[in-house]
Amino acid sequence: MRVAVLVGALSGGGQSTVQTTLARALARRGRTVDLLFFRTPGPAPPALDPGIRLVDLRRSPSRDAAPAGALSRPDGHLGGGAARAGAFVRSLSVLLRQLSTSRLPFVRPYPDASRLWLWRSLRALTEYLRESSPVALYAAGDSANLLALTARRNAGVPTRVVAGLCVVPGPRRRPERTGAWRGWLSERPVLRALPQADGIVAISRGVAAHWSRAARIPRARITTIYTPVVDSDLPRLAEAVPDHPFFEPTGPPVILGVGRLAQQKDFATLLRAFAAVRSRQPARLLILGEGPERGRLERLAESLGLESEVSFPGYVPNPYAFMARAGLLASASLWEGLGMVLIMALACGCPVVSTDCPAGPAEVLEGGRYGRLTPVGDPAALAEAILATLREPPARAPLRARGRWFTVERAVREYARFLPDSPAS
Repeated sequence: MRVAVLVGALSGGGQSTVQTTLARALARRGRTVDLLFFRTPGPAPPALDPGIRLVDLRRSPSRDAAPAGALSRPDGHLGGGAARAGAFVRSLSVLLRQLSTSRLPFVRPYPDASRLWLWRSLRALTEYLRESSPVALYAAGDSANLLALTARRNAGVPTRVVAGLCVVPGPRRRPERTGAWRGWLSERPVLRALPQADGIVAISRGVAAHWSRAARIPRARITTIYTPVVDSDLPRLAEAVPDHPFFEPTGPPVILGVGRLAQQKDFATLLRAFAAVRSRQPARLLILGEGPERGRLERLAESLGLESEVSFPGYVPNPYAFMARAGLLASASLWEGLGMVLIMALACGCPVVSTDCPAGPAEVLEGGRYGRLTPVGDPAALAEAILATLREPPARAPLRARGRWFTVERAVREYARFLPDSPAS
């Protein structure tokens, strides 16, 4: 029974990690799994089981798919010229209908849809579905959901499409309204297409509630399945020794930030909060991740006089080793879907503090039971929460128990319910 999992890019990012974890777990449960991607792989593609087949939708149809570890080569042969032209016109017309907004005199395209590679990916995905006929296609994220639903409609196949909702819709993501109208317009195609999915999965109850209202879908149609995070490898990975001088035995406590260096994670607020912490007690800040805001954040750290106490090591393939030894992990996100790094830290027994952003941190921390919650964009409140946690650190055993509730096995059992002939579990 072939199952397809659609991911944007193979990288170390959140959605990629979740989808590749799902693909790996389904393969280990005896499914034939194709992992499809339509964006350029990132600097740190995940390790995959040999049995998982990679399909590069940017370049080639399904017959050119490669085994795990090898990417498909470009192949211009996609069938007869007339068939290719007809398929492309059908794809274009269907996608334009999906992209149109109901009461505006123009078509507002989804941001990625203006790029040629998305049209190519749509055509390749349509052909893949016709040739491979997977029983189910799991997608996650706006672009992937729109591609999956449009391609299934073009292909005319009975493949079940399960759409994954990973963050709250744009206008509700951030406290300010700057740019919110753009987010609303860009998500309109997804809102219109979503009811066509055979299954809709949200990674938190908050995400489910937001999308239910935005897409006018009955809340009962959206299943909440928490992100698969913890697997059997975590204890071994947490025991590794982190290669960084901040973890010297006699050094001050290390405050850890983990995530893409982008606006969503609001590391600027974390830096300002750390400056307030540092004025009252010795500490160091280690921010793991890469992204477009690196230069701005480094300049901010310099302007705050924190050059010697702040480090940006970049992407780290094993953050668990850092979490197991940090004084705490702090998250200043403006919005989240669930808050995977909070779960990872808890599973390592690392204390956490987080902004109470929409939609997941309050669920992960059970309203503050497993870590302090602070207002979004408030460095002073975040600093006080960090100081209070450092002064009175919680017992680590309950933190580990909470984090390790979010297991891969639990999530995959829930996802397997969407397979037509999945075994009872």
